[in-house]
Order: sequence, then structure tokens, then C-alpha cells
Amino acid sequence: MPMKLLPLLLSLAIALPLTAQAQTAPGQKPLFGVAYYDEYMPEERLAKDVAMMKAAGINVVRIGESTWGTMETSEGVFDFSHLDRVLKAMHVAGIQVIIGTPTYAIPTWLAKKHPDILVTTPTGRAKYGPRQNMDITNVHFKKAAERVIRKMMEHVKDHPAIIGYQVDNETKAYNTSGPNVQKQFVAYCRKKYGTLDALNDAFGLNYWSNRINRWEDFPSTEGSINASLSSEFARFQRQLVTDYLAWQAKIVREYKRQGQFITQNFDLGWKGHSYGIQPEVNHFAAAAALDVAGVDIYHPTQDKLTGVEISFGGDLTRSMKGGRNYLVLETQAQGFPDWTPYPGQLRQQAYSHLASGANMVEYWHWHSIHNSFETYWKGLLSHDFEPNPPYLEAKVIGEEFARVGQHLVNLKRDNQVAILFSNEALTALEHFPHGLKYNDILRPFYDGLYNMNVGVDLLDPSSGPFDKYKLIVVPALYAAPDSLLEKLNAYARNGGHVLYTFRSGFSDDNVKVRHAKQPGLIAEAAGITYDQFTIPHGVPLAGHAYKLSGKDNEANNWMELITPGSARVLARYDHAAWGKYAALTENAYGKGLVTYVGFMPSNAMIANIVGDAVNKAKVEYDEQLKFPLIAKHGVNQFGKKLHYYFNYSAKALEAGYAKKDGVSLLTGAPVKQGEALKLEPWGVAIVEEL
Repeated sequence: MPMKLLPLLLSLAIALPLTAQAQTAPGQKPLFGVAYYDEYMPEERLAKDVAMMKAAGINVVRIGESTWGTMETSEGVFDFSHLDRVLKAMHVAGIQVIIGTPTYAIPTWLAKKHPDILVTTPTGRAKYGPRQNMDITNVHFKKAAERVIRKMMEHVKDHPAIIGYQVDNETKAYNTSGPNVQKQFVAYCRKKYGTLDALNDAFGLNYWSNRINRWEDFPSTEGSINASLSSEFARFQRQLVTDYLAWQAKIVREYKRQGQFITQNFDLGWKGHSYGIQPEVNHFAAAAALDVAGVDIYHPTQDKLTGVEISFGGDLTRSMKGGRNYLVLETQAQGFPDWTPYPGQLRQQAYSHLASGANMVEYWHWHSIHNSFETYWKGLLSHDFEPNPPYLEAKVIGEEFARVGQHLVNLKRDNQVAILFSNEALTALEHFPHGLKYNDILRPFYDGLYNMNVGVDLLDPSSGPFDKYKLIVVPALYAAPDSLLEKLNAYARNGGHVLYTFRSGFSDDNVKVRHAKQPGLIAEAAGITYDQFTIPHGVPLAGHAYKLSGKDNEANNWMELITPGSARVLARYDHAAWGKYAALTENAYGKGLVTYVGFMPSNAMIANIVGDAVNKAKVEYDEQLKFPLIAKHGVNQFGKKLHYYFNYSAKALEAGYAKKDGVSLLTGAPVKQGEALKLEPWGVAIVEEL
């Protein structure tokens, strides 16, 4: 344990009580909480749990989202006693409550009465047992879901402890594709395309005699070999999620009081942990029905803790609502056995969330569950319920949030760089990955910016004007409408800097390959063309100014054989056959600059490429700091500039403070411009400018 934490841990029998102001609307101080399941407890200990929460500075709990079978024990028979006792205990203790609608795990009696609720996917009908095994469009499911939501809301709506509601839980369409869903999809296509001629042309369905000549002949998409049709079905499934969450939010909004919020805990694409863009949800569209966006972020710890997943998830969620603050509804305290945190990491992680603009950090969950599927996904407390190192560290966090939290919430960030992502491009590349999935391209470029301490927003095709940004990075925009590419061209022409990666502009929004010279509508802006591509095997790069060698200097997975037009060549392929082709180019276009990366670079090469782009775009960032020293900046609710400094390593390090004179919020010590901030292993410093 870092030595500076020891005196504080030993002195904290009970964390400082939260002020009355902190217990009003969220945002006055950070919400610091846990998911709590009285229904899962093997013994009576509510009073003891509440006392331990208070001692740790916990000021909010989330309840109810996974206990439909406890709330409605049989059809129309309701028992809200667990909610009542928890609500009463929390209110007496001054702990606020978020209640989730309990619809993401269906009760046994509902599956028995209406087995058609169990989702039908291309592999058949789901079995009962797992959560999220239902068809969210099924009429019997929606009728039962609406009934339990309304009954619960009628029962709890006047309780003063409740500050907000979570609709459903990590919602997706669960690959629903049964006959009822196929029928809805046909209606959707008929409305969108109008005629079969238009649909056949948009999807290129003449291929292999897939043409549809009568609406009643429309086949199931389950066996489709047509990427255009399958991608449209994936877009339709994402729309089902958007509509479903809006439907739930509308019901809850009928009951909620003024000042209460509606949220949802979106999750991210998964690669053993939270990793990238979620392929099954259009986050920006789905968030429109919510008052505040929420997210679940899980990540490696111990020697693999980098903060990058926290940063990526936070940047994405903040961007869902146009830069507004968000809630971390789930993150791990201990989680998997190999995620048991080192001393100091839990505290560092909590501040990492706030530094990206979170107003709440909430652990899943309070206690480790003693049976069933998630037995080894540990909560803040271990299975013995006793104080342990994570709990003691949570007490430190709780005390600090209570003491200086007003300076930390409602952080506003003003970033000069954005990454444009696309669910449509992600889906399209699932059909033609050639060894690289979409998130495996996006994340290394995000990580390169993160490691340089460049602040990033996330944009999707629906985002507003791009002109506030100096640089937009566009990874693998494989499928895109003409309008989006023209918007990017206009952005560059008017003075913006665009950095495209390979496989951008290749097909339209229906995943039909453009028949102009590639890269299609961005060819003029990029000043290049190509008509061939290949898979490289140890192909080095030459002609660049980067000091790289070996594997760091090789093209990986994909390479386009680029012929430069007006573009300047920054790197070529060092190869007997491909040496005449460009690999990396930049082109002056109007008042702006367009960089095009025609291959998958190594992480070291990406660091150089994005570094060049950032500097040429004159982006402001902490040039003197590099990972494992990470800095985040913003303006707090008092209008003062706030600067976070993190050391994501097991060695004590120093970070040069280049901002105006300020004060260290955590220690109270003055900080002078030019001073070296001493950061202990897995440490954090927060400076507020005077």
C-alpha cells in the first residue's frame, strides 16, 4: 500500500459525513456508490451493510434491476418488500437510491406461460436460465414488462430517497431474428425503400439470384450471404434497442418526479474487458431518450492497469449527450480474480472516471455473491463481508469525495481532437474483416492519442458540426453515405485536419463498393487513388522520418497500393514489387490537411503518425508527458481550471506542472508553475488553478 495512504486509512474509523448539499441533486458532489441486492443476501445484515456504507462515504446505491422474479412472484402478484426495506434503511441513513426497471431477466413463470418470449436467433430458441434471453419485441414480454414497470413505479414513485431510474440493463437486441422480427423487418424495409426495385438495387440482390420480386417472398435474413442486406438487418436490430429504451423511458417519465433522472447503463464492445464501440447498440441514438447517459466500464488492473479503458468509455459516454457529464453505473471493485487491485489502484481508478467527466462512480457490487453464475465476480466486500483492503481504500475515496468533491463534479472538457466512429462501418467490416475487426483499428489510434495526453471526443455520423475540432481521426470508415464523406471534405477544405486510415470511403452506406477510383469521394481531398490492395507479410516501410525498425516498421494485416496525385508521400513500402506505391500520404486540401494511412501500422508507428498529425494541426496538449504519466484537464463548476495527473505504474514518478499556479485539492498544498509533482505508485494529484 502506498505509504501516504496508511495514516489516512488508520485514522478513518468513519468517513466524514456528507453535507446536506451533497444529498440533494446529483452533481453537487460526486455520487459514490454500489449496486446492492438485499434479495441475494444469505443472512440478515441490512443494518450492518448500511453502517459500513456510511463509514465508507457511500452516498448512493442502485437496486432492483435484476429481481423481477422477486418483485412479481406470479402473474399479477407483487411483493415489493425488499425494495421497501432497502429504501427505508437508505433514507434513514441519508443514502440516495437509483432504482432499475427489472426487465432484463425474466421470471420462470413468464417463460413457462409464454415460451415464445425466449429469443429466437439464427442458432435456435434460447433456453431458460441466463439473463437477457428474451425477444424485446415480443408482445407477451412487452405486456408483462410494462405491467411490472408500472406497478413498481406506482409503488415507489413518492419515496424521497430515490434520485433516479435506470431503464433495463446493458440492453441489446440479443440477436432476435425469429419470424415475428423478420416480419417487422420487411415492414421496415418497405417503409424505408418504398419499392422492391429500390431495395434490390440498394443491396445488389441480383447476385446469386437473391433478387426479391414480391414482398411476400422476402426471405429470412438468417441465411443471408449479402452483406448489404445483413448490415441493414443489424441496423434494424440496433433501432429495436433505441425504440425499446425510449418506450421504457416514456413509461417511467409518467411517474418520476421533477429533479429525478432517467439513465441506462450502456456497455462497450468486449474483448475480455470493456474495449471498443458496442456493435449491437447505436449509443448516440439510444441516449436521446435519457436525461443522463450511463455506462459500465470494466478493465484490467494490477500491472495491466493503464486507465485507457476508463478514458475511452468516459469519452464515448460524455460524447453521447454532447459533452454533458455522465454516470458510471458499474465498474469493478475487485471483479475477476486476476483483477484484484493493487493498493492505491481503486482510488486512482475512481479519480480516473471523474477526470473524464463522470459525476458518479458506482461499483458492481457491494458484496460478493455466494452462489450461481457470478460467484467469482467479487464486489467491494469479499464473501466474508468483513472490511478488506478495497473497502478500506473506498473509505479513503469516500472521505476525499466528501471533502473536495464540489471541486470535482460537473467537469467540462473542451477537446480539440475527435475520433469519428460508425456502427455501420463496424457492422460492414464484420463481413469482410481480413484479420482486423473495426475496434482493433479504432482502439490503437485512440490509445496513441491517449498515451500522448491528447484529449478526445467521440463523434458518430449524427453528430453536429465538426468545425470546433482541429483534428478528426477517421478509422476504417468502410461504409458511409456520400453526405458524411462530403461533410468531412468540407471540414478539411475549411481548415480542418483529417486523418483517415485504410479501408475508408470504400463502400456506400448500403455496403455497396463504390465504382469510382478508391477511396471514392475522399480521393480528391486525400490526393491519392488506388485500385489494388493485399495482405502484407513482413513488408517494411521506407522514406519516413520515424526512427523505427524491425516489427515496429512493418505494415500489418492490410496494405493499399496507393498512387499519389497531389499528395505528398510520407512513407513507401520497402518491397521489390510494391516499392513504387505510397503507404502514408498527406495532402493540402483547401485550407486544411488530409493524412491517409494505407496500411495497419504497429503501435509505435501509430504513435508517430498521430503525433505528426496533432502537431501539424497545432493541437494543445501536454507535450512533456507521456504514458504512464497521464494528464486530464477541464473546468469545474466554480469556473476554475482543473488538472488531473496520474501515474499508471508501480514506480514513483514526477510530472512537470506547466499550468498556472494552483492548489493541490487532495493535500491542500500550493503548486507553482514549473514545479515537479511527485506521484507515488498508482498515484494521483489534482491541481485547481487559483
